[in-house]
Amino acid sequence: MSGSMTSAPDRGRALWLAALPALLGLALLAGCGPAEVVVKGDFPTPLMQKIPITLGVWYDDEFAHHEFFEEAKTRTESSWLVRTGEAQVQMWDSLLAGMFSRVVYMNARPGPGQMNPAVDAVLIPQVQELQYAIPAQTSVKVYEIWMRYKLELVTTGGKPIADWTMSAYGKTPTAFLQSDQEAVNLAAVMALRDAGANFATTFTQVPAVRDFLQRKLGTAREASP
Repeated sequence: MSGSMTSAPDRGRALWLAALPALLGLALLAGCGPAEVVVKGDFPTPLMQKIPITLGVWYDDEFAHHEFFEEAKTRTESSWLVRTGEAQVQMWDSLLAGMFSRVVYMNARPGPGQMNPAVDAVLIPQVQELQYAIPAQTSVKVYEIWMRYKLELVTTGGKPIADWTMSAYGKTPTAFLQSDQEAVNLAAVMALRDAGANFATTFTQVPAVRDFLQRKLGTAREASP
């Protein structure tokens, strides 16, 4: 009698080994988290005539560690976790340093009884909303990011001077990138640069801000010899 026979334990081992690649694949899928991007980029200081006031700035914890999470809607899509906080602070630091004679960071959110440095006013930026659009096909790595900021200008005692909203938009300028993460990062950087440009060109046009600056700078001129 020719041929060979396989015992029951051997057959079970063979079946287990045959299924091993599929089991490993399921384990890897189960362990995969969202696609994560920590936004990084360059944000040059603007070259412009500085507004001659001492501006305080307060970044709350939510702003300084801002992130957004988008859960995948289908099994073929990826969830996204995009952390913009570090880049937000970097961009606003560079922007404000180029716009104002002096920038001072607050010890706490302005309010009655807070021991903050003396400044002319305090700016509090917040990310009110963030949306992004993914490419129709994964082979075309062009992403769009839209942000809306809420901006407050207050006294060191927390009294409101002005509040307004501002939008910013960024789009990946090219589809020829190595990864989706790189495309998302670049779109976020472009949105942040757009936010900086918008703020620099519109800050003094906000009616309540304009009135405040006229009062402040007019008083300073009258006090000077």
